[in-house]
Amino acid sequence: MLPHSFIMIAAIVIIVLTQTLIVVSSVPEADKISSLPGQPQVIFQQYSGYITVDESQQRALFYYFVEAEQDPASKPLVLWLNGGPGCSSVGVGAFAEHGPFQPGDNNVLLKNDYSWNKEANVLYLESPAGVGFSYSTNKSFYASVTDEITARDNLAFLQGWFTKFPEYAKNDFFITGESYGGHYVPQLAQLIIQTKTKINLKGIAIGNPLLEFNTDFNSRAEYFWSHGLISDSTYEDLTRVCNYSSIRRLIQNGDLRGDCDRVNNLLDTEVSNYIDEYDVTLDVCLSSINQQAYVLNQLQETQKIDVCVGDKTTKYLNRKEVQEALHANLIGVSKWSTCSGVIHYDYQNLEIPTIPILGSLVKSGIRVLVYSGDQDSVIPLTGSRSLVNGLAKQIGLNTTVAYKAWFEEKQVAGWTQVYGDILSFATIRGASHEAPFSQPQRSLVLLKAFLEGKSLPSIA
Repeated sequence: MLPHSFIMIAAIVIIVLTQTLIVVSSVPEADKISSLPGQPQVIFQQYSGYITVDESQQRALFYYFVEAEQDPASKPLVLWLNGGPGCSSVGVGAFAEHGPFQPGDNNVLLKNDYSWNKEANVLYLESPAGVGFSYSTNKSFYASVTDEITARDNLAFLQGWFTKFPEYAKNDFFITGESYGGHYVPQLAQLIIQTKTKINLKGIAIGNPLLEFNTDFNSRAEYFWSHGLISDSTYEDLTRVCNYSSIRRLIQNGDLRGDCDRVNNLLDTEVSNYIDEYDVTLDVCLSSINQQAYVLNQLQETQKIDVCVGDKTTKYLNRKEVQEALHANLIGVSKWSTCSGVIHYDYQNLEIPTIPILGSLVKSGIRVLVYSGDQDSVIPLTGSRSLVNGLAKQIGLNTTVAYKAWFEEKQVAGWTQVYGDILSFATIRGASHEAPFSQPQRSLVLLKAFLEGKSLPSIA
């Protein structure tokens, strides 16, 4: 017979373990969204809330998580990071691109038939602090935000999130994003590997990404010229007198003058204010989803953006009942905005090349996809394609799938090339800088193939 003291200790241990399990299992319940105002009925679960990434500075990042429509336990987990730097993954990625709902008229949410949660559990993160509903109560944090800080906080977020949702720790994990996500995504993936954090990272996918400052920005000249947006003489000036990376650098430093100022004025005049540079084929209907690329495009004062889904998203996320449903708080700001008006990002970080990080990830066995909406002139496909091709040669990867068209519903959806079955490049035909916004169905096909490690569909 066991001693009475042993029985008492065992009973205490059981009670403590039971209470711990109750706390762990109840934490996600506190973040569960019963229903968003105006949403249609759905069968999947949604969660949102905060993960504290720095207790001493009281810095917390806001997330919105949607489980896969079917069998979430077996589906991969996809993290989405929008660019900017300083723009919202919730407002852009979730509500304007590939989340389950998009704001319609009369405060109603419309179901997105091409939501990425048809293929995965999708986690949208507003990062760094100061973006969207994410915050730091120590406002000095906002004075100089860097890529290193952002990557570190994003990793701390993931560690906290997996503690809150341990059931997803064993799922295949992918990091995705676009635009300045060309920095956020590979830098976070690299940090996961360097710190040997126990996350089941399988791959990264980045759309129209900033990977190498000079190559990406200078590819704009050829893109503008080849699409008839600028004259032969202005193209010559952009290649021989002052290239666009120099113009961009001078604007960033507040020192645009001389020949570079003249060439930039020619460029502005010829392209005109009536072309959406994020999709050169669209009629002008600029929405706030495009704000994430404005930092990449130019730093000078821009006119207020209006109309379309971005405005509806801003209006929706600023409704009190929506914020309550999302368990979101406005701390240090008077309203939610697509891109942060409080953080001061160190723009020298834009010149940090991330293409070498892609190489290190590939060498570590992490699959890498770079994709481009082919109507984007801000980060054109020509620069991205040349960077990926150059990387493949540098690290000795042979072409395993020659450059060819891929298809969606018997129509050409883009072109693709694969190197060593681990590094790939793809275009999405007819897509803008925010590819899932303008080509949602083709983007979903691309995502599905990437997550499954399969080739993009061919005509046969």
